[in-house]
Amino acid sequence: MCGVVTGALCLGWVLFLYFTGNNPYGPKRTLSDFFPPIAAIVSQVLLRRYFSDGPGLGRSVGVGVATSLISASVAAAGVYLFAKMAGPELIAQHLAEAKRILNATKEMYLKEANGRQQFEATLRNLANNPQGLAQDEFAKKLLLGFVLSIPGGVFLRK
Repeated sequence: MCGVVTGALCLGWVLFLYFTGNNPYGPKRTLSDFFPPIAAIVSQVLLRRYFSDGPGLGRSVGVGVATSLISASVAAAGVYLFAKMAGPELIAQHLAEAKRILNATKEMYLKEANGRQQFEATLRNLANNPQGLAQDEFAKKLLLGFVLSIPGGVFLRK
């Protein structure tokens, strides 16, 4: 339940950005990356309350990972459907904004070792279709959810 609600909340954030005139695929979208880890911890707390002697390590970590997986899946599916419905014009605007931001930071890239290669790779890896946006959404939310599910499960196991 926590995973589905959190995924819907992430989609709600994207819709909020869109309806307020912000770029729904831009940097502000990453603020919703913190929702799945919070939901994983909440689900682990709820699991701990359910068992009187503690759920155990495997069950506690498993619930956090499952919550993260479900919330990332729902959020990615929502972003994919939104991108399909919004059309390619919005993605083109996002790519133009992202390229402007990258070009503004090009000097910082070039100061580092292999900076030119990093800059070109970042520019090349920008999501330019609904599938890429959904994959980016899924990967970021799942990774952060997994990373915080493990310590949450360890501390909330008993």
